[in-house]
Amino acid sequence: QVRLVESGGGSVLSGGSLSLSCATSGFSFSTYCMGWFRQAPGKEREGVGFIDRDGSIKYADSVKGRFTISEDKANNTLHLHMGTLKPEDTAVYYCAARALDGALWYAAGSYTYWGQGTQVTVSS
Repeated sequence: QVRLVESGGGSVLSGGSLSLSCATSGFSFSTYCMGWFRQAPGKEREGVGFIDRDGSIKYADSVKGRFTISEDKANNTLHLHMGTLKPEDTAVYYCAARALDGALWYAAGSYTYWGQGTQVTVSS
């Protein structure tokens, strides 16, 4: 059974930081591409960042320089460290996995597996 379980969400003041984790099981973590997405109320789900099978990483322009993706292959876990948080970062954050290559990394429809999401709230 495939599972992706996010943790680490919460509430923080503007300028603060949070770290999210995504514990995975049931699929070959090292052979899947992993992504972080977020969805704010009334908005579409958007890509935050992505780590490819070769370890290359991409970020949305809105978080570049503030967010960092990393992975722990030994424990099949994906991480997202979020710094200098802004109120506009408030959203439910999801991790996702896909085996498909070639699709745009921020195309949510290209991902096969999803976590249940964790809420991040940034107040000013």
